[in-house]
Amino acid sequence: MKISTKGRYALRLMMDVANHDRDGYVSLKDVACRQEISLKYLEQIAGMLSRAGLLQSGRGAQGGYRLARKPEDYTVGCILRLTEGDLAPVSCLEGVSNQCERCMECPTVDFWTGLYQVVNQYIDQYTLADLLAEQVRKQNHRQES
Repeated sequence: MKISTKGRYALRLMMDVANHDRDGYVSLKDVACRQEISLKYLEQIAGMLSRAGLLQSGRGAQGGYRLARKPEDYTVGCILRLTEGDLAPVSCLEGVSNQCERCMECPTVDFWTGLYQVVNQYIDQYTLADLLAEQVRKQNHRQES
């Protein structure tokens, strides 16, 4: 499994907005500058996140984006699944039920199922709030060094 730039940038966008939305909406132009990401690409990602209800958008001079909920209400998993789709390691595990005709005799299906479960548990245990706390911890550690 490899997370695309869309998934990585969506996570960075959400973190940046969470870090800077105390005073209202966060400009995508400012996010693009801070994160060194193309504004056009961020606009596409922000639109996707907004349509899914993860971000709220505001128009006008003071417009931009802000979180629709608190940082602790967003898991990394929900952001990555929105941008990446199903994170199944093999195609037969995508969707609700395994449609593979070899599923019952496949010697590797349990391995892939286990990997899929571990990945989902891992990405769902971390929230934006957790990542923000880690960012603060690392910044404090750098300042102490």
